[in-house]
Amino acid sequence: MSLGEVSTLLQRGVLQILLVASPLLLSALVVGLVVAILQAATSIQEQTLTFVPKIFTILIILALFGGWMFASLREYTRELFMRIPDMAR
Repeated sequence: MSLGEVSTLLQRGVLQILLVASPLLLSALVVGLVVAILQAATSIQEQTLTFVPKIFTILIILALFGGWMFASLREYTRELFMRIPDMAR
């Protein structure tokens, strides 16, 4: 296995992680920003007020996109396992 192939595998792995994690991270970012703006506008500084909506948002996003996330990771893992004999050479 050449250095270029290893580099490509690592690059595709990082891209896969970014694709799978991005819906969760972006939704938590948006909810956190909205809650922070509301807290600044109302001067309410309760820590659980930011935590609870993020948790619910992440659960909803997991329910909506969980199947796609699992299928995407399954295909990537299957492809890696199929390439194991080529990696041993």
